[in-house]
Amino acid sequence: MVDVILGLQWGDEGKGKIVDFFAKDYDVIARFQGGPNAGHTLYVNNNKIVLHQIPSGIFHEDKTNLIGNGVVLDPVTLKKECAGVASMGVDYRKNLYISERTHLILPTHRALDKASELSKGHDKIGSTLKGIGPSYMDKTGRNGLRVGDLLDKNFTTQYIKLRMKHQRLLDNFNFHEDISVWEEEFFEALEFLREFKIVNGEYFINEKISSGKKVLAEGAQGSMLDVDFGTFPFVTSSSTISAGVCSGLGIAPQRIREVIGITKAYCTRVGSGPFPTELLDATGDYLRNTGNEFGSTTGRPRRCGWIDLVALQFACMINGVTQLVMTKADILDGLDELKVCRAYNINGEEKNYVPFQMNRLNIEAIYKSFEGWNTSVSSIDSYAALPEKMKTYINYLNDYLKVPVKYISNGPGREQIISA
Repeated sequence: MVDVILGLQWGDEGKGKIVDFFAKDYDVIARFQGGPNAGHTLYVNNNKIVLHQIPSGIFHEDKTNLIGNGVVLDPVTLKKECAGVASMGVDYRKNLYISERTHLILPTHRALDKASELSKGHDKIGSTLKGIGPSYMDKTGRNGLRVGDLLDKNFTTQYIKLRMKHQRLLDNFNFHEDISVWEEEFFEALEFLREFKIVNGEYFINEKISSGKKVLAEGAQGSMLDVDFGTFPFVTSSSTISAGVCSGLGIAPQRIREVIGITKAYCTRVGSGPFPTELLDATGDYLRNTGNEFGSTTGRPRRCGWIDLVALQFACMINGVTQLVMTKADILDGLDELKVCRAYNINGEEKNYVPFQMNRLNIEAIYKSFEGWNTSVSSIDSYAALPEKMKTYINYLNDYLKVPVKYISNGPGREQIISA
């Protein structure tokens, strides 16, 4: 049995904490896509830690954690992550496994990412410059190197051949920065990576499922950044939706049971791309500052706006979401008025669907307003004790989306989650 947790907006929905919360009920936590462009923030014993590639179940001693084949892995970032995890008293070597089919991010991938973004001038897509896109391009172009290749005595030869291909591309971009330091770090990290439990991921996880183990598949980024269904071209390079679980871990569709979708009580986005409910005013500033909306990977300030139910319904549809988790509900505590986008105005017509190319259209959000609850909810531990005005807000989401909000996160702490 496999349950899935994924983001339904443009990422940064608070997936790390939610996976950590649910992990106690599962035997295996597995990342199925993305790479170090993800930043899953957790607070463990009041200490903040950001995970980029390691599954968020790592702080549960009796849980197995798998980095799946759908992930692109940066060994340098992994080494730094592991040091952070170890500093909190966790023996990551005991329960962290890596699929041998997982593709590696090379130093030249990072260089190509930077060169490509610089070449776009004012049309940048907002890449995190972590080498994600070029690594996935090598994967689909059948050029990439994988974790399992580390066990091949010809790995260095393979690396040199691929590096030469990359250098020709970099020359075309007129990119001549010295990346020798990156390469030195990379090869040191490869030696570190060789010490891990490298497994045939698809057999590994299917054997766990067949033996009755419960698996939680953890996604990165968000559904509106999916390479197929997101706001293309302002998207990531992987399949961020529930279908990506099958190809990213090697499991069959019928193995999936619950799809748990995460949405903030409002909406944020990092980088370029359409954002119909964006607030370029004092309310947007309030959400950013109160919600500490700065990228956990890049540190960039996030664009903030009201919750977009048109996009959220679309995400629920393509993922087959069965239940919702609403995060950062406490950030709305100080607002007198709340709004939700219930439809789009496109060329003078009211629409309830996500169009093919949002950035080519002039989309105006049509809002429904709610009274704010104007009281702190961060210390509340039961749904019954929530303000009635907050319940009205949540009930409208339930009715509109036809998917129930089952959990509400009312603060960053591990214990600050209310069952609805």
